[in-house]
Amino acid sequence: MTRSGQRRRNSRTPSARSPRRGFLRRLKWRLQWTGWLQYLPTVTAAVLLLTLSAAGKWAGSRPAVFFWLPFDAGVLLLAAFAFDVVTVKFGLHPAERVPRRRDDLDAFGLMRVRRSCRSFQSRSLSDADREELMRAVREHTRPERLVGTHPIRLEYLAAPLTVWPTVGAHEFIVAIAPREYDRLSVIDVGRSLHKVVLHATRMGLATCWIGPGADPSSIAAHLGSRFDPSAEHVICVCAVGYRSRFKPLAVRLIEVPQRRRLPLASLFFADPRFQTSLATDSPPFSAFRRCYQACRSAPSSFNDQTSRCVGVRDDDGKGLTRFDFYTTTESRYYAPVGLGIWCATWEAGCGALGIPGHLQVLSPEARGVREAPVLPRYDVSWIADAPAAP
Repeated sequence: MTRSGQRRRNSRTPSARSPRRGFLRRLKWRLQWTGWLQYLPTVTAAVLLLTLSAAGKWAGSRPAVFFWLPFDAGVLLLAAFAFDVVTVKFGLHPAERVPRRRDDLDAFGLMRVRRSCRSFQSRSLSDADREELMRAVREHTRPERLVGTHPIRLEYLAAPLTVWPTVGAHEFIVAIAPREYDRLSVIDVGRSLHKVVLHATRMGLATCWIGPGADPSSIAAHLGSRFDPSAEHVICVCAVGYRSRFKPLAVRLIEVPQRRRLPLASLFFADPRFQTSLATDSPPFSAFRRCYQACRSAPSSFNDQTSRCVGVRDDDGKGLTRFDFYTTTESRYYAPVGLGIWCATWEAGCGALGIPGHLQVLSPEARGVREAPVLPRYDVSWIADAPAAP
């Protein structure tokens, strides 16, 4: 074994620092599951700034700004922490109204206004809203509407789950697939659940996709007899409810970088080797211009945007045949869920544009590919049922 290999091996062996890392990890999970982790960054920053201010005062720093600037900032953060704990953690704030419905918006409008909700009201869904939501769940999980051949389930769960980083969530839709791994079932989870999310947005409800930020064992315990761990697997959950304007400062700051998106040229391509960007402004691809933007803004795990698309012309090179969808990582769950979200977004956009088509898994021969690369990995195609208008 080489020295570098020995060093790598040694770096994986237990060390004196391992207990510390284990303690910090356990502390992090403890704070997360008790619902305090969302408030910790604010109070930690406040304490550090006040400590820095005190150190500057003790050292007699000049000019005085080195004392007053961190002191003022620390006091403000401490006040923000206290305000967040009182209004969000303990829920002591004025009653909030129920958001209005969005029936006036088309599919693109719904996808544009939909944002992950990081703070929910304590108010539970009304009976009418819950029933309408569950009708959408039943509609979009019908076997004939799935890409794969295995059934999936979306179960409603009202339980005190503690999730990260969302606060106040107490009603969820739990996505369940067969325990034996089937990639198309995972794609169907993302696709079906996102269609429900868009319907919830039309109803005026807020939603938040949650993957690693939820405890699977707690979810299984609350589902009880509705979940068979020997035959089923919880893929993810989606918090649903009424949006609250009260949220911790740290959660507000988390939301800022998640609004960044890759350019279209990095997401849509004209060849299966992903070397040439798709001419999205030229016929026949320009007919789908709004669909590209909608997919670009679609939710994805950790905001990684692991989905890609290749536009394929017909044999004469003038019309359009299909769009092939790929994932860029080896992720067994988050990437295919994200791809399913893209598929739902694409279908909703094409429906709004009046362009008919359907999803289908094609063989390499049908796609004209001799050697399929491991990554990006092909998953499914959207095939036009009629020529797209330029």
